[in-house]
Amino acid sequence: MTTDALPDTMRVAVLAEPGSIVVESRQVPAPAPDEVLIEVRSVGVCGSDTHYFDHGRIGDHVVTGPLVLGHESAGVIVSVGADVDPARIGERVAIEPGVPCRSCAQCLAGHYNLCPDMVFHATPPIDGTLAEYVVHPSSFAFALPDSVSLDEGAMLEPLSVGIWACRRAGVAVGVRVLVTGAGPVGQLAAQVAVAFGASEVVVADVNAHRLSVASSLGATQTVDVSSTSLADAYAGRPGPDVVLECSGHEGSTQAAIRAAAPAGRVVLIGMGGDTLALPLGDVQNRELWVTGVFRYANTWPTAIDLVASGRVNLKPLATGHFDLEETEGALTAARTEPQAIKSIIHPNRPQTRGPS
Repeated sequence: MTTDALPDTMRVAVLAEPGSIVVESRQVPAPAPDEVLIEVRSVGVCGSDTHYFDHGRIGDHVVTGPLVLGHESAGVIVSVGADVDPARIGERVAIEPGVPCRSCAQCLAGHYNLCPDMVFHATPPIDGTLAEYVVHPSSFAFALPDSVSLDEGAMLEPLSVGIWACRRAGVAVGVRVLVTGAGPVGQLAAQVAVAFGASEVVVADVNAHRLSVASSLGATQTVDVSSTSLADAYAGRPGPDVVLECSGHEGSTQAAIRAAAPAGRVVLIGMGGDTLALPLGDVQNRELWVTGVFRYANTWPTAIDLVASGRVNLKPLATGHFDLEETEGALTAARTEPQAIKSIIHPNRPQTRGPS
């Protein structure tokens, strides 16, 4: 059901091959009975989008044909399927991009992020959301309060990664936290740690601007590891109870593990490669708990609450705004702009200006 006439076709940004984005016309999809049709307003650029653009693959996920990128998304519901309340038309929503089967052992155990049959936007061969319209199951389209913008709604996806990592690490009141890597996920993980009650949140990176942003968003200390090692930063003081490793850099991961307090918990979030050398002597001798994270589960309500309440501030992270035709520039902005953190693409905004 829809209240207004919709166009028959829409613009879509397609990864035609590594290094090449083509904007083409496709049919506007119709929602299935349990789906909603969303006019996409904001799509955040993720490192995975950039990796597919550069290399055409991430690990076992290989792009074998044209692929629409984008999975950090928000928009407005413009039509609903037969089984969805028509009152949802006009609702501003954030899209949880992964849809599990909801019946396998992992889903039933509450670990739906590990569902073997997960359908996830912009993971080959599933198209993503760099399109003017997308259909999505209604239960994975979360209504946004008026106080949360659509750009912020798009950034709830990386915020969910930070929430899931902090939950996995047991971040709570009084815990000392080290975040290595001050990119978008590192910035958000640090803010979540503060919101969860951590008494100390140290953020380490080599980018002075990103460290300044982390400090302004609540980090209790920053470390520029291009000039000060983590070993020196923690000399004569307790190490972190929790390490949130967001860089994916092997040297950073090793240094962070060595800095952890005995019985500390290390969560590997950033992924720099398929294999990584770990200092197992440190892990064994100090009984460190080391785990990875894969996406998230049941995080959107918490993410919305953290932003709506002001405990997490997403606005400073949106450093560039692009039209659909400028998708290639959005994907490569971080290479040419040292102060870039998160690029936002607006599929339904006519091409009127460059990045801002």
